[in-house]
Amino acid sequence: MKSVSAADLAIFLCIARHLSFSRAAIELDLSPSALSHALRSLEQRLGVRLFNRTTRSVALTEAGARLYTRVKPAFRDIDDALEDLNQFRDTPSGTLRINAGRPAVQLVLLPLVERFLDIYTDVRIEVCVNDALVDVVSAGFDAGVRFGERLEADMVSLPIGPYMRSVVVGSPAFFQRHPMPQKPQDLHGLPCIRHRFPSGALYRWEFERAGIVQEIEVDGPLTLDEVGLMVGPALHGCGLAYVFADMVAEQIADGRLLQVLDDWCPFYPGLHLYYPSRRQVPAALRAFIEFVRSTGAAA
Repeated sequence: MKSVSAADLAIFLCIARHLSFSRAAIELDLSPSALSHALRSLEQRLGVRLFNRTTRSVALTEAGARLYTRVKPAFRDIDDALEDLNQFRDTPSGTLRINAGRPAVQLVLLPLVERFLDIYTDVRIEVCVNDALVDVVSAGFDAGVRFGERLEADMVSLPIGPYMRSVVVGSPAFFQRHPMPQKPQDLHGLPCIRHRFPSGALYRWEFERAGIVQEIEVDGPLTLDEVGLMVGPALHGCGLAYVFADMVAEQIADGRLLQVLDDWCPFYPGLHLYYPSRRQVPAALRAFIEFVRSTGAAA
């Protein structure tokens, strides 16, 4: 077998992690054609096919999956060894990759990141906005931000923001045409703006009062896959929207939106920063964790 370098295996691991030549090429700062050529050269030297490739998909072969399983921990050990060197630096450095849903980025994460980068000028932060649940380890992220109840058990987490609340709002013009709901069941028959998750499932509006929990499957003329986009149609009178309170605080205050079912909309634990417990914490992430704690966001 001809020699295979660590750089060759790093290319293989990147493609295997993304299962996409275009995304791997972007991460490695290579052209897709150069990446494809490098992989073909590696497969020729190894004498086995590592990926099954079509114009629409990329998948590991049995040999590729076995190589990925064996090589990935070794490269993680190398990354950890290099991270040890950060202990000898005066300030942390490196790139911190965080995966988070769009509301988390807008409401909590970006304000913290902006202040953090003012202090730690040698750190770079890449935020990937994705509303789907992502395995941060296999996807190559250092950490993620999600609501606490959606985290895996093997993750270390800390609060990154205060308790949150969702509210039901509609415009004054909407309520000139429709009655105000007095209880969650009254939403049946009222036009609502629905939210579809990346999985394809529709969100059932969640309510609670005096220990009574209700989930209401609403209906309406408009369905969106991003909560933040619901505010505009609600202002226009297209339907009722169920959104994070911070997104509509200004519109409620100036009367452009009216809040209903207030006593059925409780506060709940907010967003958490989470990261895998089974590996060494990179210096940049460790600094960000301490920064979050110092701001009181993790209190």
